[in-house]
Amino acid sequence: MLEAKLADEDYCYITTVGRVSGKPHTVEIWFGAAGDTIYVLAGARENADFVKNARKEAAVDVRIGATLFAGRARVVGDAIEHALARRLLLEKYAPPRYDGDLSEWGRDALPFAVDLDARG
Repeated sequence: MLEAKLADEDYCYITTVGRVSGKPHTVEIWFGAAGDTIYVLAGARENADFVKNARKEAAVDVRIGATLFAGRARVVGDAIEHALARRLLLEKYAPPRYDGDLSEWGRDALPFAVDLDARG
């Protein structure tokens, strides 16, 4: 299970393998955590590079704080897990943490999960 201190970090860094270049591609992104899974919401949906990359190669690296994890990325397909991902992120980044309107993003973005394995 992801430590509460890590789960409360503002950002995680997901590194995928470029589907064309084969080179590492890292994105800084908001996340929510449940057990050993992190969830992100891809605003560009299927057009997000990290989503395209992960669909080609599901093995990814995730850094949260100073901790590095190996993981398997996947687009969330299950309706219950869909709702969990949206709820986790909308609750975490609600005011006062973030002051903007997240309703459209929370409704329309693509839920994406990474199942983590700690590497230390």
